[in-house]
Amino acid sequence: MTDIIRVQDAWYEYERADDEGELAVRGVSLSVRKGEWLSIIGRNGSGKSTLIKLLNGLFLPTRGSVTVGSYDTRDEDHIWDVRQRVGMIFQNPDNQIVATIVEEDVAFGLENLGVNPQEIRERVDAALRAVGMQEYAASAPHMLSGGQKQRVAIAGALAMEPEVLLMDEPTAMLDPGGRREVMETVERLHRESGLTVVLVTHFMDEALRGDRVIAMQDGKAILEGAPREVFAREAEALKAAGLEVPAMAELASRLRARGLDVQGAPMTVPEMAQALIARYRERGASGNAG
Repeated sequence: MTDIIRVQDAWYEYERADDEGELAVRGVSLSVRKGEWLSIIGRNGSGKSTLIKLLNGLFLPTRGSVTVGSYDTRDEDHIWDVRQRVGMIFQNPDNQIVATIVEEDVAFGLENLGVNPQEIRERVDAALRAVGMQEYAASAPHMLSGGQKQRVAIAGALAMEPEVLLMDEPTAMLDPGGRREVMETVERLHRESGLTVVLVTHFMDEALRGDRVIAMQDGKAILEGAPREVFAREAEALKAAGLEVPAMAELASRLRARGLDVQGAPMTVPEMAQALIARYRERGASGNAG
């Protein structure tokens, strides 16, 4: 896979009134590969949200570098090239919605770029279809649910035709239904269009959807790998960093500690159900054989 974003020994220090800087990111190096889904996890204050803001030039590294394609984010001449390639979705959709009609909100960024009206119409319609919100095009955003508002925010980013979609805890303020609809929308976009996704989350079930996960602690990337491998192999390290592991992975660990051999590495409820059914079938077959 081709790297679309490269972070090389990046540090970020927040300025404070007492002149004592606060390091939020400490020497992180990573790449985001074209077409992948990268999840970034970490407890509050771990640096994960600061890191994602470095990826499209909202923040500039104090030391080190962040490159999007061939553009260094510190190059002021190309900062808009960077931000057109890398869209951003924040935690609270109300902070991104600026218009009183859904389709006007989705068109907002395109109008600011001076895109011609016919192309704006086509892009807005396509973006709303992509997130399943075309029937709400003429609706007022404040009448929508939290999940629907977040899908409108995603449509606004998609209308700009980015190569990468950065998402900073996009479901943290949503109820379970809203969480589900947003994550299903993003998963479908990633699967069907090959959209590159970088997701910051503290929900382990969301991190599981990705191709790769990075765990942050004290501004550093401490673990990296395929989510299932990291959650199964590094459970104790994750707990030491103040993170939870998927509930079913924790249940499997506790069952094994009590002497019940759960096969594989179940991470979801259906997978756990299948593992337990298989285990009891084995035990039944062994009993019948005896």
